[in-house]
Amino acid sequence: MKKLLLSGNEALAEGAVRAGCRCYFGYPITPQSEIPAYMAKRLRQVGGVFLQAESEIAAINMVYGAAATGMRAMTSSSGPGISLKQEGLSYLAGAQLPALVVNVMRGGPGLGNIAPSQSDYFQATKGGGHGDYHLIVLAPFSVQEMADFPHLAFDLADKYRNPVMILADAILGQMMEAVELKNNEKNRLIEKPWAVTGARGRPQNIIRSLFLKEGELEAHNKLLQKKYRIMKKNEVRYQLTGDPDPEVLLVAYGSMARVCMYIMPRLKKIGVRTSLIRPITLWPFPYDIIEDISKKVKFIFVLEMSEGQMLEDVKLASREKCPVYFYGRMGGGVPEPEEVLTKIEEVLKVESKRKNYKIRR
Repeated sequence: MKKLLLSGNEALAEGAVRAGCRCYFGYPITPQSEIPAYMAKRLRQVGGVFLQAESEIAAINMVYGAAATGMRAMTSSSGPGISLKQEGLSYLAGAQLPALVVNVMRGGPGLGNIAPSQSDYFQATKGGGHGDYHLIVLAPFSVQEMADFPHLAFDLADKYRNPVMILADAILGQMMEAVELKNNEKNRLIEKPWAVTGARGRPQNIIRSLFLKEGELEAHNKLLQKKYRIMKKNEVRYQLTGDPDPEVLLVAYGSMARVCMYIMPRLKKIGVRTSLIRPITLWPFPYDIIEDISKKVKFIFVLEMSEGQMLEDVKLASREKCPVYFYGRMGGGVPEPEEVLTKIEEVLKVESKRKNYKIRR
């Protein structure tokens, strides 16, 4: 298969088109503006619809409308733009509409800057909008995954009738790597008998998230929670690499997982057995595998471009079976491999003083 040199944003946009996306609505904001720019040209070539909306709020509601007709629709943004889309995301989840939302994270809070960040984790995984809802949240760590994940995202969205978010960052959006693109001829869109396509010879379909009769909304919420439990059971994804018998467990996602993979051979050289868990689904989160490994390692080290948002889920997963350490930088600060390695070596010195602790060499 021929490889192409693409940026992460371009790869994601092309992957979405090849996954069957035919409706894109968005508004430019750095560092994801290459996605709407690419879609503006590419969707015309495949008979799709591109529309630069007047605002992020308009864009997410246009996605709602297109998704209700059964189309594979998406939008993308960053930071403040994703914040403006939260009400629409809640509406999509409440109406059980499949759609793809992409967040290429930038520094915050506020307008912040255009540098890489991972500080939107809480917003994505804990439900940034109102109500008891969840998005499936996918975290790529390479340009290849930026190209591949739209296929997975749209398939999961259609399977569960639920919006899916791809949570990337400015590093992944802007960097370039060689990628292999999936053949769009293999894409098979599922039937959507619930869609509002015109009630010709069939009962009327109604798409809504408003339930005013007593007890009706609670029953709808219970239906949604049942669906989320199925997602938790069947859709947890992660990558486990490194030593099969580790004494140190690293946990990182996205571009920070690449930093961890870079320093693991360095740790091996100084005699530290290390493994890395890279969550691919940030929701549902891989609690079970982290809990299992936490019983065996001396400590866990979490790396993020934030003040420690995924850290909370890692601590919940470990159930205090081992110490959990953290290093992060905020506001567009990117941890360098050398500084991460230094922080881990500092933790090793602290842990070596603990009773019965010994680094195996």
